[in-house]
Amino acid sequence: MKLATYLMDGKPRIGIVTEGRLVDAGFDGSMIDVIAGWEDLQPRFEQRATGDGMPLGYVQLCAPVQRPGKVWAIGLNYADHIAESNMETPVRQVWFTKAQTSINGPYDPILIARNAPFVDYEAELVAVVGRRCKHVAASDAASAIFGYCVGNDVTERMWQHAGPQWSLGKSFDTHAPIGPWITTADGISNPHELAITCSVNGEVRQSSNTEHLVFDLWQQIEHLSAAMTLEPGDLIFTGTPGGIGAAMEPRRFLAAGDVVRCEIEELGYIEGTMEAEA
Repeated sequence: MKLATYLMDGKPRIGIVTEGRLVDAGFDGSMIDVIAGWEDLQPRFEQRATGDGMPLGYVQLCAPVQRPGKVWAIGLNYADHIAESNMETPVRQVWFTKAQTSINGPYDPILIARNAPFVDYEAELVAVVGRRCKHVAASDAASAIFGYCVGNDVTERMWQHAGPQWSLGKSFDTHAPIGPWITTADGISNPHELAITCSVNGEVRQSSNTEHLVFDLWQQIEHLSAAMTLEPGDLIFTGTPGGIGAAMEPRRFLAAGDVVRCEIEELGYIEGTMEAEA
């Protein structure tokens, strides 16, 4: 099932996406409420999904999870991205956070902040945590995932490398677009066999497959949950493949007017136009 957050009369609502249409779920809570109560809500949502809906083209989609409790992202997790970054393959997983306020809608503008012009793209598979859990073994990690969506780990490279911690350079406003909806885990074949691409103005910059993750998603869940309690709606950015603008020769950062499209097999695509911050 595909679950979206959309605007109706200026307020966010939960919708069910089916065959190019969106059906209101008839639910007054947030997406985190849906995830937390999914065991009871699923039959009701499945019944609602058969009703009439609106064409997707008439709907303004929002980030499916608008205020996640935690946003974690793993770095250096595709071999080709490690090579282009002139780094060694990590022995341990490399993690950083992205701020709640970086969350952005799937088709909303992406800002280039004042005095921070070195903005780059990073297409990523995003996993959405489905239940409260800690100390989850890799063998059980699939049960901790509610679903998946497409993400762009937009990064300001100057701020990222200004110090040993990456989080500031990863947390500018609008720099975590996600969506276009959450595809529940039972709706995809295998999260570790999905084609992933990113294009800028129609030019393909990144093209890979999630089978090339250095640390797979189950290992990521095991590692994170050893340190903290994961909760419904938490987001995990699982890493980006090679092809980033900072590694090109010459380097090619994003400029106002550029259109960045990130797409993942079975999950759809997100697309944002770069804008200079006022």
